[in-house]
Amino acid sequence: MNGTGLQLGGLLSELWRDLQQPAVLWQVAVLAACFLLAWGFDRWLGQRMAGTKEGFAVPEAAGSARAFGRRGLKRLSLPAAMLLLVLAARPLLAQWHSGAVSVNLLTLAIPLLTSLMLIRAVMFVVRHSFTASAPWLAGFERTLAFMVWSVVALHILGLLPEAIDLMEGVSFSLGKAKLNLWLILQGLGAVLATLLVALWVSGVIEARLLAARGLDGNLQLVFGRLARALLILLAVLIGLPLVGIDLTMLSVFGGALGIGLGFGLQKIAANYVSGFIILLDRSIRIGNLVAIGAGSAGAARGIVTRITTRFTVLRSLAGVEMLVPNEMLVGSIITNETFTDPQVRLTTQVQVAYDTDLERALAVLVAAARAQPRVLADPPPKSFVTAFADSGINLEVGFWIADPTEGSMQIKSDIHLAIWQAFKDAGIAIPFPQREVRLLQ
Repeated sequence: MNGTGLQLGGLLSELWRDLQQPAVLWQVAVLAACFLLAWGFDRWLGQRMAGTKEGFAVPEAAGSARAFGRRGLKRLSLPAAMLLLVLAARPLLAQWHSGAVSVNLLTLAIPLLTSLMLIRAVMFVVRHSFTASAPWLAGFERTLAFMVWSVVALHILGLLPEAIDLMEGVSFSLGKAKLNLWLILQGLGAVLATLLVALWVSGVIEARLLAARGLDGNLQLVFGRLARALLILLAVLIGLPLVGIDLTMLSVFGGALGIGLGFGLQKIAANYVSGFIILLDRSIRIGNLVAIGAGSAGAARGIVTRITTRFTVLRSLAGVEMLVPNEMLVGSIITNETFTDPQVRLTTQVQVAYDTDLERALAVLVAAARAQPRVLADPPPKSFVTAFADSGINLEVGFWIADPTEGSMQIKSDIHLAIWQAFKDAGIAIPFPQREVRLLQ
């Protein structure tokens, strides 16, 4: 055992002697008082920051740096305050005891608190190095910090070799490989570390892709997701061999996973593959007005607001959001009204009596459509005679608009009102079915 191990071993033996004396209760009471004071300071600091953070009026870069500093101070305030209190209380308690009993419990608390503060600081910086924050990062940071600090604490206490021997005693076989609990924990730690690096690199790549102006939005999404998936896979392939876990033992699991994907998860796999196809071929983009099924009156019609690897979100003109599996968008007829050109043609029909001046009625239809601000002047509105019906002559006016995502109900209603008023002013009658009843003797 080296000098540090001898020193720690002597400290633990002296601590054991202290625990057998009633005076050790003073050290426990001092530690409890230090914790309560540090906890109160941490609460006070959190309330102070919550009450004053809205009063800062600084530039964006300075504001983000100051917010980062406030969050870091809040994360380290509890262990740092307790460490300072223990450092101040240890010589006072040792002088008060006058050598009757040592203060080994407080001495041992100092490296434990120091390591906890340093590990929290490192994990906090690692967490905030990600370009895109995720809800799971906060919990992941605390869990990983606790795991690392537990190992460091066992090392400081000199109990790590015994803990490793105990975990190595819990062994089992997986195929031809022999595993134990310590090896699994090492593999888990290596995979977590490499995953952190992979997620950080993928975040940097996604930020660069989003900043690229000449790259299509769909390509930015698909390249970012492909980079993240490949980096995560690479992290697992690198992390496991680092601790001596043979990847060939995962072949059985990989075969079972492949069979599961082939039978039970084929729909999910098809949706993911279809999602990448949609993102790559750019047949559907965010902001397009699409309808699933033949014709514009499909079963699902709306504006594309989000494209994921599994489903696409359509927001109907009534405000209802629909989650459409990507497989339907690849295997069905899709009407994309804004694929290459946002201009669409709308029509409305009306019937006039047989004694109507048709040329004048057609001119009225064109004038009513042209008067609307949403109707395009090029191509111009046109009217037609479509059929000779039982009660009258059917007329139709067609017009073009450039904003179909705003809906067609309002524009048609405005044109109908204009036609109704113009027909009344011109004396043009709109016929309706009539029946003549004769009574014969």
